[in-house]
Amino acid sequence: MTHDLNVAGPGTHAATEPMTVEAVAYHAARISEAMSRVILGKPAVIRLALVALLTEGHLLIEDVPGTGKTNLAKALARCVDASVSRVQFTPDLMPSDVTGVSIYNRTTAQFTFQPGPVFANILVADEINRASPKTQSALLEAMEERQVTVDGTTYPLARPFLVLATQNPVDMEGTYPLPEAQRDRFLARTALGYPDPASEAAMLADRQTTDPLSDLQPVVDTDTVLGLIDAVNQVHLAPALRHYIVAIVGATRIKSQVRLGASPRAILHLGRAAKAAAALAGRAYVIPDDIAHLAAPVLAHRLLLTVEAHAAHRSADHIIAEILSSVAVPAGHGG
Repeated sequence: MTHDLNVAGPGTHAATEPMTVEAVAYHAARISEAMSRVILGKPAVIRLALVALLTEGHLLIEDVPGTGKTNLAKALARCVDASVSRVQFTPDLMPSDVTGVSIYNRTTAQFTFQPGPVFANILVADEINRASPKTQSALLEAMEERQVTVDGTTYPLARPFLVLATQNPVDMEGTYPLPEAQRDRFLARTALGYPDPASEAAMLADRQTTDPLSDLQPVVDTDTVLGLIDAVNQVHLAPALRHYIVAIVGATRIKSQVRLGASPRAILHLGRAAKAAAALAGRAYVIPDDIAHLAAPVLAHRLLLTVEAHAAHRSADHIIAEILSSVAVPAGHGG
């Protein structure tokens, strides 16, 4: 049984006028400029957040406390005039606290579904790895199928829908590792790292009395975002570049230092991300560099390394770099 809940705010239908890649680049530049007033000195991270937005892909932001993970998620959410929910994940958080729950109404003698915070265009899942795996798994259906099933009834989520999740490294106290199935549903993972000295000095200068996040205004609405997503879907991915993606992902499955390689879902995610990167550059076609630059953010968090790899201090990013150097790059630009 499927119910249609109108709980995700304005803009649930795609724009009627088809958009071009030039429009994607224009609107993305406006969002990037707004976000850069909050996230100083991190253009590559902001670009990856835009790739997630333009593909309706979920983004995992992983770093130590205090580096601006939550501010990045909030800044992207505020740039879109859409419904936004924020959930602080804690060890006692229950699955129904995220998805919603059916409550018995004595007046009507029926159960009424009360939607949870997942029924929003953008869900900011703060410190997602502080909740138990059971609660983390409550997001699996929503992240993959854009719907929630409670007590046998399925409720679709409105578009666009994406999860912006933050997490601390798994060796920090009071955290749980994300289930493999959930990590695989994230389009990409990024880390902010510490700002450069100039950016940190700028933070001291302008954030003593004001918060740039509070002044951030929406740049686009959901109708525009859906139009941009449709434009990204039309970007051309040449057959040779499809094989290039398949070869890169396939190589992760045969590396001796990898216990579990990237899934077929990773192939789809890397292809969509490359299309978004091309559109951000104002191109209607993908080039090999679009794929190579996104391979680590899209694939690294999906790999499970062997004990020997960990003992040798090898990282998934290093292994992907090796793969990129060994896989033949298609000739031409794919256009």
